[in-house]
Amino acid sequence: MSAHLVEVVVTGHLGPSLITALDGFVVLARPDGTTSVTGFVEDQSELRGLFGVFDDLNIEVVSVNRVAPA
Repeated sequence: MSAHLVEVVVTGHLGPSLITALDGFVVLARPDGTTSVTGFVEDQSELRGLFGVFDDLNIEVVSVNRVAPA
């Protein structure tokens, strides 16, 4: 299975230490108060791990979108 490019949108803006921990993902704060976390995931297990990080920190996931690579 090949990796899929996904964008996870979460509420709030993430701090520098969490952004550093999300190595391999592009993290962009949006003007609407949400943050876009975009990167490749190999499988659903890796995606669930990312969700687990957000859940452990009480960060609400707004949406998950598959993105076509540029």
